[in-house]
Amino acid sequence: MNKGIVYIIISGLSFMVVNFFVKLLGSSGQQLDWIELQQYPAHELVLARSVISFAISAFIIKRRKIPFFGVNKKWLVIRGTTGMIALTIFFYTLHHLPLAIASTVQYLAPIFTLFFAMWLLGEKILRWQWILILIAFLGVLLISLNNFIIQNDDHVEINLFWLGLGLISAAFSGIAYTAIVKLKPTDQPITIVMYFPMMAIPIMGIWSLYEFVMPKGIEWLFLLIIGVFTQIAQIMLTKALHEGKISVITPFQYLGAVYAVVIGLTIFDERLSWLVYLGILCTVTGVVLNAALKKK
Repeated sequence: MNKGIVYIIISGLSFMVVNFFVKLLGSSGQQLDWIELQQYPAHELVLARSVISFAISAFIIKRRKIPFFGVNKKWLVIRGTTGMIALTIFFYTLHHLPLAIASTVQYLAPIFTLFFAMWLLGEKILRWQWILILIAFLGVLLISLNNFIIQNDDHVEINLFWLGLGLISAAFSGIAYTAIVKLKPTDQPITIVMYFPMMAIPIMGIWSLYEFVMPKGIEWLFLLIIGVFTQIAQIMLTKALHEGKISVITPFQYLGAVYAVVIGLTIFDERLSWLVYLGILCTVTGVVLNAALKKK
């Protein structure tokens, strides 16, 4: 199997661990009978994971004697800034949307990456891929129609405001992924990863001065898990995007949507309607088949 695909699958699994604990420490954490946790604002969770990620990255860079601030600083800053924006919005959507839906919308990032790769890197989008792109976005449309078509108290309602912000998060992720590929000839993966917390720590630190929750007990461990698995996910993602065409590799990260459906239903009791599941299926199909066509 393509090494890049292996890396992206590991990255997707690691991100799912992060998403689970972000969800647990967010608004849904209060709904679980088996554990009692404080509710954390999303920007504080971004800050916590950034501090841990920066510490690990800086240690590795110093040990390997890599130029600390990298080479292509313009694209490193673009990668760090867009990644920070995407993640902050995504964490908020995790707090306000079912896990499966927030993850599904975020995993549209490979579709946005196709657009940016076509514009910035000169990669071509095949005619059939455009049809599959429409199918992927049709899935989001079906999800958005859930509240208007399905009338059932057993199913979770979809907040359209946060659904729309999820699309914006995916678009910023697409820019960040494209920046990683632009940085392939000049900078090490660990340097690229470090620029995310470098951008996030000062901004999220100031934000947290106005809204901060002091961790207690096992919550410290959960925050550490978020930071460590973020580091694993980011390094694996960066290595994956350095292995080959991003249009082939990145869609495999979308396997995380399947994990999100299972975790959301079994742990958070997020019961979704058939229309939402159909929307998720359409989006998964559009993204995965895009990868298959491009590979051919």
